[in-house]
Amino acid sequence: MPTTAQHVPSRQPSASQETPAVRVRGLRRTYGRGADAFDAVRGIDLDVARGSITALLGTNGAGKTSTLEVLEGINRPDGGTVEVLGLDPVGDRARVRRRIGVLLQTSGFSGDLTVEETLRMWAATVTGARPVAEALEMLDLTGRAATRVRSLSGGEVRRLDLACTLLGHPELVMLDEPTTGLDPESRREVWRLVRRLREDGCTVLLTTHYLEEAEALADRLEVMHAGLLVRSGTPAEIAAGHRSTISFRSLDPALGDRLAADLRLPARDVEVGAEAGTTSLRTPDLQPVLTDLLTWCREHDVHLEGLDARTASLEQVFLAIADGSAPA
Repeated sequence: MPTTAQHVPSRQPSASQETPAVRVRGLRRTYGRGADAFDAVRGIDLDVARGSITALLGTNGAGKTSTLEVLEGINRPDGGTVEVLGLDPVGDRARVRRRIGVLLQTSGFSGDLTVEETLRMWAATVTGARPVAEALEMLDLTGRAATRVRSLSGGEVRRLDLACTLLGHPELVMLDEPTTGLDPESRREVWRLVRRLREDGCTVLLTTHYLEEAEALADRLEVMHAGLLVRSGTPAEIAAGHRSTISFRSLDPALGDRLAADLRLPARDVEVGAEAGTTSLRTPDLQPVLTDLLTWCREHDVHLEGLDARTASLEQVFLAIADGSAPA
């Protein structure tokens, strides 16, 4: 169920725009005690710049939800310091709640209420809420205003979640898996809304399991693994240092060996592999290796089927972190 934020009449920051919307230092979150204690979050530092979209990524159990629960003020940290909009999310909970919107993974709406009735109910809990008609239009729900919640599709329910979350003109929005279960068209509608929030000066912190979503939306990525932040940076920075891949098919089973010898690939730190008729070259320097490959093929009258060359993807980095092959 979304937690609505309340309207703040003035949008002027109390300090400098350079002050992060979220600032975390040494955050720890532990469940249980003694021998049964489990450290879900093990001393992370995190800054979320104002007016940015930051994606918090990680495998199941990495500590993402535990981190969000502390930022939302639901739980106290077991160590470290946390500031949300310059305030303590637990000690200053009432002040923080007026300025943020939170979208949880699951809804708790009554199926008997209509979309409009649901929004009016939530608006009644918010000071200075935007008009319900405006919220309906923002999320393309005007035509479904009289429809009962139980009759909505999964994508429409998620849009209703977001409409409630945004009723109070939040400065900071935390979105926990905002597009889980949505079809591709509905997912892209949510993407457009998130981008519009940033354009309007809102700060967005989201968790997602969809790596293409993180690449498409986020200004900065924070990758968690086993309770630690193991990668931070832009999508390009996260992928930097990981190998690009050139792949192709050939009827010549010895082609990879010929290329390795003629182009001196091992000496250039290029890994050559072959599987099911597809040869792959994994290289830290894509352009010169690809150029030399194409030149060699022209000189030797070799045609490559299904030639594909791509830089390192966020998925490659994520999987390398998950299986422990990437250094923390």
